[in-house]
Amino acid sequence: MKRKLLISLVLAALAAGCQTVETTKESAVGVDRKQHMMVSSDAVNQSADKAYADVLKQAQQQNALDKDPATVARVKAIASRLIPATGALRSDAPGWKWEIHVLSTKEVNAWCMPGGKIAVYTGLIDQLHPTDGELAAVMGHEIGHALREHGREQASRQMVEQVGAGIVGALTGVNTQLAQTIADVTIELPHDRTQETEADRIGVELMARAGYDPHEAVNLWQKMSKLAGGGQPPQFLSTHPSNESRIADVTKDADKVMPLYQAAAKPATASAGK
Repeated sequence: MKRKLLISLVLAALAAGCQTVETTKESAVGVDRKQHMMVSSDAVNQSADKAYADVLKQAQQQNALDKDPATVARVKAIASRLIPATGALRSDAPGWKWEIHVLSTKEVNAWCMPGGKIAVYTGLIDQLHPTDGELAAVMGHEIGHALREHGREQASRQMVEQVGAGIVGALTGVNTQLAQTIADVTIELPHDRTQETEADRIGVELMARAGYDPHEAVNLWQKMSKLAGGGQPPQFLSTHPSNESRIADVTKDADKVMPLYQAAAKPATASAGK
C-alpha cells in the first residue's frame, strides 16, 4: 500500500512538472492543440544530433550516403523552398541548423529529426517516382513533425511512464534507462494518429507557402495507398490514418491553402513573363 501511494505521489508530481507549450503559431489549416512537455528542447535536440550523426556514419560506412549528386541536389532544392516557409509557423525554425541527406536503401521512408535533421530514402523515390511537388509533400509532412516537436512530446510521455517505472525499479531491482528513451523517440517509435494528422496539415501548408500546388499531396497519398495495397505497407504508412480518411482530409486542407499557393506562385509567374 505504501509503495503504491509513493508511486502515485511521484507520478502526480511529474505530471505537475509538465509545461504547457505552443510549439507553432496558429496555422492556416487549424493546428492549434496545446502540448504538454516535460523534456527540454535542448535535451531532445542534443540526442537527435547524436542520433543523426550515428545514422550518417553508418550510411557512409555502407557507401549509402548521398551517392547520387543529382538526387541530393533535387532534395536540397526542395528543402531550400520549404525551410523559409517554416517561419510562418515558427519564427525560430528558419534559423535551425538544418541538414539534408539522401540514404540509399530500398525502404520507402523519410524523416526529420528534432532541430531540422532530414533524411530521404532512395526507396521512396525509386518506388513512388514522385514529382517535386509530391516529394515536397513528404518532406513537408516530416518537417511538420519537427516544428510541432512531436518527438519531444513523445519523450515527455515516455519519461513520465518510465520515471514511474524507475521508482518501481528502485524498489524491485529493475534498472530503467531514461536517456535511451529520448534517442528512441527521435528515430524509432511511431507517431500517434493526432500527430500524423497535424503533420499532414502542416505539410500541406508548408508546400503551398513554398509555391508547390498543395493538391500534389493528394496525388502522393494516392500513390502511397496503391503501394500499400500491393502487400505490406511501407514504414512511412505504418501508423498513419487510414488511406481513405487521409486523402479526404488532405484534399480539404489543400483547398483551404490554395490562396497561399497562388500568392507564392505569383512572383515566379511574373518573373517568367518578363
